[in-house]
Amino acid sequence: MPLQNASIKVTEFIIGGFDTTKRPMVVGVVILITYVLAVLANIVNILFIIYDKRLHKPMYLLICNLAVVDILYTSSASPTMIRVLLAGVNTIAYVPCLIQMFVFHLGWVMEMFALTVMAFDRLIAISYPFQYHSYLTNVRTLVLTYILWIVACGFVAVTPATVLPLPHCYSKLMYTFCDYAAVIRTTCVDPNYYFNLTTVISFFFLFFTFTFICLSYICIIFFVKLSSNDDKRKMGSTCLSHLIVVTCYYCPLFILIVLTRLGVVLTLEARHGLMIGAILGPSLVNPFVYCLRTKEMKYKIFKIFKQV
Repeated sequence: MPLQNASIKVTEFIIGGFDTTKRPMVVGVVILITYVLAVLANIVNILFIIYDKRLHKPMYLLICNLAVVDILYTSSASPTMIRVLLAGVNTIAYVPCLIQMFVFHLGWVMEMFALTVMAFDRLIAISYPFQYHSYLTNVRTLVLTYILWIVACGFVAVTPATVLPLPHCYSKLMYTFCDYAAVIRTTCVDPNYYFNLTTVISFFFLFFTFTFICLSYICIIFFVKLSSNDDKRKMGSTCLSHLIVVTCYYCPLFILIVLTRLGVVLTLEARHGLMIGAILGPSLVNPFVYCLRTKEMKYKIFKIFKQV
């Protein structure tokens, strides 16, 4: 129900999340450098995989998909934060704000989906090594990836669909970019219903994906115990990259969730810092992890530098 009737026509939002930041230029430069490195590294990963036919395999197609998701995820919010901190432009039009909100949450969901399907790929590769290429072909991998994108878009469409009909009483966002919670807080309605709705959806995604990844690795550990020492080393090397990526993505999210549930009141700056780390951290770490720990891609990089 509306909290007040004094609604206003909002054509643009003011981003106020950095109002109390002591050194905005320093923070902006750090975010800019991290963002540029993350995008360039992911683009390099994508180009390596596209132009090298030897890498046209299910595992590398999934790495390519993860790189696309990372670019989408970090690009949804980083340019806005950089513009606010470095250029001092702290406004964003209404429609671009809703588009940013949709893209950000789509990247958030697809990051979980991408990591989950990569865990499934590793499980099949280790459990059924001889049947792997018949079970998980390139075509099946691409079809599965397309389905995940469609499902993610369907769920995330709830965010703009619920915001559009609502009247707005405020035009200032107390967050660092346009996400669902920030926009809902500008409306004239009680936000609890809408927060509960997104909490249920978010918990479902987090619980399902993280549980599936954990169960996959429990099965992988079981098969590793039955393998020879040489096979154990190969399996460990294969899974370590994915484990690093999973840790970088889920840790900031669980820190936020656990601290909130324990009643720890985080300052706005601390919450913003964790959120920015959750956006930029995985997008920067992922491409370097897979470049340095994947034999074929590492060989290709060394070959390029050797020619130079």
